[in-house]
Amino acid sequence: MATDYDAPRKTDDEIAADSIEELKARRADKSSGVVDEDETEAAEGFELPGADLSGEELSVRVLPPQEDEFTCSVCFLVHHRSQLAMWKKNQPICADCSS
Repeated sequence: MATDYDAPRKTDDEIAADSIEELKARRADKSSGVVDEDETEAAEGFELPGADLSGEELSVRVLPPQEDEFTCSVCFLVHHRSQLAMWKKNQPICADCSS
């Protein structure tokens, strides 16, 4: 929490004079400043320059699974056989997901 070192400091008598009700009211006032913002609405109005990719076409060459590869049944990523940690219910699990 930031501290304003230029603000006047309270004496012990002033601190003791603060009632529980005043402290609760201050806490309620701080939480009333929270604004709920819809992230999708905020993202719709935000556009990066040169980000119009509507005319672009993506071409990717897909390779079939290789003999030394497996697909993890937890994260669904393709890994090399050296990353195979165990088989669970006859499904391969990679070293990252097994820990």
